[in-house]
Amino acid sequence: MTPLHEWTPTPEKAIALQRELAPRIEREDRLVPVRHIAGVDIGFEENGEITRAAVVVLAWPDDPMAGCEVVEQVVHREPTRMPYIPGLLSFREIPAALAAFDMLATRPELVMVDGQGIAHPRRLGVASHLGLWLDLPTIGVAKSRLCGVHDEVPEARGEWTPLRHRGETIGAVLRTRVGVKPVFVSLGHRISLATSLDWVVKCLGRTKLPEPTRLADRLASRRGPMPRPAD
Repeated sequence: MTPLHEWTPTPEKAIALQRELAPRIEREDRLVPVRHIAGVDIGFEENGEITRAAVVVLAWPDDPMAGCEVVEQVVHREPTRMPYIPGLLSFREIPAALAAFDMLATRPELVMVDGQGIAHPRRLGVASHLGLWLDLPTIGVAKSRLCGVHDEVPEARGEWTPLRHRGETIGAVLRTRVGVKPVFVSLGHRISLATSLDWVVKCLGRTKLPEPTRLADRLASRRGPMPRPAD
């Protein structure tokens, strides 16, 4: 992993780094065959003083109907390096995520992040920023909108409408369950929006979130590892 920059910049320097790094995001597909998908969830403890990163790695089955198996899961905690500043969350969250990835024995081919990809005012949300650091395809799956406008999303599962900002389509507002608020999907790095949507839909279970980020959120909320599924 080649360092891109320091992790304690001033807000002004962080914004400059976002503008410098955003053009390096690859918005076309550069995926190898996907055998493992990682889900990432980042939260905070002790009134924001501690950053907690949870990563769950799933084996993608040859038969998608067979479901995914958890093969690895880690939680890393470390002191938070930057205060909460809207639009600069990746500088606050990613250091712990990178440390969590360093703990993995399995390198995934695709990463889903609970957060924004390019659906960000400067086109460098946490999923995009993390993708650059890991040099892996990443997808942002956020529960809320950071920027942009969109039309109403049809009620059927799998329906979506474009998320637009400053004349550009930056993501998709996807209905994952009937009668439930949609999620905001955006490409992170080395993947197209169409392929991002395809993977999110393929990873949906019975809940609102795709399984990789749902399980990462579950791991993080339990503040400890989950038991491995029975063989």
